[in-house]
Amino acid sequence: MKTVPVKQFIFDLYETVKESVQPLHPRNQSEKTRALVAVGLVSFFWGTTWLASKKGVEHMPALQLAGIRQLIGGAFYIIYFFFKGFGFPSRQQLFQFIWMSVLMFVISNGFSTWSVQYIPSGLAAVIGAISPIWIALFTVVLFREMKLNMVTIAGLILGFSGILVIFSDYLQALLNSSFAFGIMLGVIATMTWALGTLYTVRHAKNLNAYYSLGWQMFLSGIILTVVSFVSGQYIPVQNIPAVSWYSIAYLVVIGSIITFGAFIYALKRLPAAQASVYAYINPIVAVIVGAILNNEKLNIIIAIGTLVTLLGVYLVNTGFKKAKLKESV
Repeated sequence: MKTVPVKQFIFDLYETVKESVQPLHPRNQSEKTRALVAVGLVSFFWGTTWLASKKGVEHMPALQLAGIRQLIGGAFYIIYFFFKGFGFPSRQQLFQFIWMSVLMFVISNGFSTWSVQYIPSGLAAVIGAISPIWIALFTVVLFREMKLNMVTIAGLILGFSGILVIFSDYLQALLNSSFAFGIMLGVIATMTWALGTLYTVRHAKNLNAYYSLGWQMFLSGIILTVVSFVSGQYIPVQNIPAVSWYSIAYLVVIGSIITFGAFIYALKRLPAAQASVYAYINPIVAVIVGAILNNEKLNIIIAIGTLVTLLGVYLVNTGFKKAKLKESV
C-alpha cells in the first residue's frame, strides 16, 4: 500500500473541506448565486453554534470547552499555513497575536461561551449581535474619530430598546444572580470584541487575516486551558462526556473551519455589506433553534425585541458607514 506524504495529505484534506463548503450547483449557475448560497449557510450554521456551546457546557466547564475548541481549531489553521510556506511569527507579530487573542477570543469568545451556562443560547446570541453598537460608541467616545449622525443615534436607541424589550420578559429571571451573571458575561464579551476589532483595524492592518486568526485561536486556546486549570474550572480530559466532545467537534468543524471557509468564499465574491448580512440572521436562527431543540422561551415579546434590536444594529452600521464616507470626502 502506497504511503501518502503528510504534506500531500494536508492539501488533499484542505481541498476536500474547501469543496464541501462550496454549495452543489448546476454548471450554468452564476458564481454570485453560489456566493449567496454560501452566505445562507453561514447565516444558518453560525446561528446554531450558540446551542452547540450550551449543550457542551452543560457537562463540562465553559472556559475549558472554549479553550479546547480554540486550541484544535487554531492548530488546523496553523498546520495549513505551515505547509503553505508560512513560518513562525516574529516577536512583534507574536506580541500582536497575544493581545488580539486575549481581547477577541480569551475574553470575548470565552465569556460568551461561559454566558450560555446561565442564560438561553438565543438570548446570548442577541446580546452578541450588539457589538456594532459598542463599536460606534467607542469610536465616538474613546477614539473621538467621528460624530454621531441621526441614523446612528436612531440605531443606538432602537438597539438598546430592543434589548430592554427582551429583558422585560425575563424580569423574574434577572433577580437570579446566576442569570444576571450570564447577562454580564455576554455584555462584556460584546464590548471586548468591539475593542479588539477597533484595535486590530488600527494596529494590525498589515497582517494576513487568516494566518493571524489561526494564531489567535491557538494562543487563546492555551491561555483558556491554563486559566480553567488554575481556577479549578477543569475536568480531566478522559472524563469529558461524549456529548461535550460532539459539541466541540461541531464547533471546530462547522463553526471554525467549514462555515468560516464558506464565509471567505462569499467575502471574495460579494460586497462586504452582502457577505455580512449573516450578522442579522444568526441571532434569529439561534433563537428559533434554541426554542425548537432546547425548549428555550420564545414568544411575541422576545420576537419583537429581537427584531427591534437587529433593526437598531442595522441602522448603526448604516449610519456608521455614512459618517465614515463623509469624513473621507
